[in-house]
Amino acid sequence: MTNVVKQQNNKAGKDSVAKREAEGREHALSSVRNIGIIAHIDAGKTTTSERILYYSGKVHKIGEVHDGTATMDWMIQEQERGITITSAATTCFWNDHQINIIDTPGHVDFTVEVERSLRVLDGAVGVLCAVGGVQPQSETVWRQATKYKVPRLAFVNKMDRMGANFGRVLAQMRDKLNAPAVAVQLPIGAAETFEGVVDLIKMRAIRFSEENMGAEVQYSEIPAALAVEAEVARAELVEKVAEVDEELLEIYMEDADVPEEVLVDALRRATIANAIVPVFAGSSLKNKGVQPLLDAVAAFLPSPIDVPAVKGISPKTEKEVEREASDFEPLSGLVFKMASDKFVGKLAFVRIYAGQLKKGQNIYNPRTKKRERIGRLLRLHANHREDIEVLYAGEIGGMVGQKQFTTGDTVCGENDPIILERIEFPEPVISMAIEPKTTADKDALVAALQDMADEDPTFHTSIHEETGQTIIQGMGELHLDIIKDRILREYKVQANAGRPMVAYRESVSAKGEGSFTFDREIGGDSHFASLTLAVEPNSAGAGNAISFDVSTKIVPDEFRKAISEGIADALMTGVLGNFAIIDTKVKVIGGQTRDTDSTEVAFRSAAVMALRDAVSNSGPILLEPVMLLEIETPEEHVGDVLGDLNSRRGRVREIKATNDLQVVRADVPLAAVFGYATSLRSLTKGRASYSMEPQAFEPVPPNMTDAILNR
Repeated sequence: MTNVVKQQNNKAGKDSVAKREAEGREHALSSVRNIGIIAHIDAGKTTTSERILYYSGKVHKIGEVHDGTATMDWMIQEQERGITITSAATTCFWNDHQINIIDTPGHVDFTVEVERSLRVLDGAVGVLCAVGGVQPQSETVWRQATKYKVPRLAFVNKMDRMGANFGRVLAQMRDKLNAPAVAVQLPIGAAETFEGVVDLIKMRAIRFSEENMGAEVQYSEIPAALAVEAEVARAELVEKVAEVDEELLEIYMEDADVPEEVLVDALRRATIANAIVPVFAGSSLKNKGVQPLLDAVAAFLPSPIDVPAVKGISPKTEKEVEREASDFEPLSGLVFKMASDKFVGKLAFVRIYAGQLKKGQNIYNPRTKKRERIGRLLRLHANHREDIEVLYAGEIGGMVGQKQFTTGDTVCGENDPIILERIEFPEPVISMAIEPKTTADKDALVAALQDMADEDPTFHTSIHEETGQTIIQGMGELHLDIIKDRILREYKVQANAGRPMVAYRESVSAKGEGSFTFDREIGGDSHFASLTLAVEPNSAGAGNAISFDVSTKIVPDEFRKAISEGIADALMTGVLGNFAIIDTKVKVIGGQTRDTDSTEVAFRSAAVMALRDAVSNSGPILLEPVMLLEIETPEEHVGDVLGDLNSRRGRVREIKATNDLQVVRADVPLAAVFGYATSLRSLTKGRASYSMEPQAFEPVPPNMTDAILNR
């Protein structure tokens, strides 16, 4: 047995931290929970969030996604499509705990919302469909949570649906997600016979009154038919936790009948250490299983003082510093989302890791090196706001009126600044030309696009050098469709949009060198610089790397920044078709200077031209985004689906049976799947469905490159 959770000898230290709390706090820092609801599209995240809000008393009427009345899906586009597009934040209270919740989208086009939410959360609830199990986007969001080391609970939803299988989902979690999943509940029945759950910690049955929408929770003896299964499952639960918790192991070795409170404490330690994922069951739509899930959030997920102190870099010393979760540490917070609100203006969502953020306070942005004053502070509830005077350590809220802040910026004090790690976002894979219908709409369109680019780091805008067209880029057809819809309905701008286009990239296929000498007179002054660069392929997905040959002093240090900026500029435009260059190593290996004539302008220009020369000599190649498609289809249509995928240059990874359907997983170039939903409906008489996510950039076949580049 391996023990990865050691006894918590630092409890006294945490108690001392908890005592250093501001008197104005309504809830102790130890009782705050910052959680996200994450899942595949249509697994029931928003429906679960609505029940949490209802049972905690935050709302007095349950909103339904299918009716377009869900509180957390407040955008018109969300209500019409029945999907979550933007992450919505809210705060509710349960058993003396303050629970800050972020409901995230499940559609891959809006994965940025999950990424930035998980960056600032302490825990998460992964919602899984009892019928569909672990689906493609389930794997994506789970990987994102693992990346940020976020402790998780799992909620197997839709136990009331035909084909629901709790055991199969549990096995898929262990197999597909590599998650240490352990059942803490067992369902009583399934599909139309689902009536409640068995609590394996307290060893009792829990049912939910249908007369008052599940608000009344009823406890009783475990049904005789489940008694043996429950005993076996509880023994497995205790054993799994004992394997990873030293304190419980000692007690378990003396007596296998572990007391309830001891098991709860050990399960909490194991969950916070990411050594265990407790799994619960229920049906949010049928109002069953949500209150025990809320109890579990309070019992097992971490408070801000249970997670490691946030780390950052001090801009004064350039050394790593830590900030404990305490109201009296220096202010440290992270802006994780920007939004444009027609009532309050520019709204910045912020997580406070340490210190206090007060209304009227001056805050410092280490990126811009500027100071700004807090006009208003808000507690968020979807699209409703509540003015507050202060945000304490561990809380999530909104700042209004900050002009210079953007997603990923640090909020701190000028006297004791810190730079927290920024959030990484994926590159857009699809683009589209857009233009105003009338000249009068031109400025309004520019303003609308800028607003949305500020809100969404995966949405880019640019001007095409040759045509002068405005190009917008996003994560998929749905992403750009939502952007177009918002321009018309939210910003009231009339615009014409072209067909979606693939956002190609460039790279190099071999090693090569290039040189350029810049020797010109500009404004009566001489400017001279000479550079030689070497380029070579970097590993796929590794990005670009710029370095300087340290074996000899090629150019003075004061010009290195200008050279790096010139190389970065050239990497953005490419040499084949003005597409950005990716996955390329660039090294400065030679250069010349003149004492009086060498300038930053000269070296920046020389770097641009030398890189283009080097890339041209290194076998430049065109890359296209390749998507992972997962198609669920009846068996009789598998042949048609495979034939269609073959015509689209698809590579089938696997075909497997699940329930009554065949699941086909294939890699397909994005260029070949525009309008795929319509084709799939036609092929399968509307009986198949699919999901898609970006996988990688791969070389375009040589016979297609010339056509794409119009050569």
